[in-house]
Amino acid sequence: MPTFYFNIVSAAGTIADFEGTELATLEDARREAIRDARALMSQAVLSGKDISARRVHICDEQGGILLIVPFTETIRPFD
Repeated sequence: MPTFYFNIVSAAGTIADFEGTELATLEDARREAIRDARALMSQAVLSGKDISARRVHICDEQGGILLIVPFTETIRPFD
């Protein structure tokens, strides 16, 4: 099973994932990135912060970016 790395990127810099997570597919990694982004945004909102400009870079074992998941694309407007 491949290992995917979830780096959190913002204007201030990158928080690198050095451990990675073994998942079956890139789609599974995308779902994991969405869950992680939502959890991080939830914690930030409780602290009165907006981190929605951040994004998750899903990388392979060589550090190549496979997919970028913007935090803003992990939520949808609620009317």
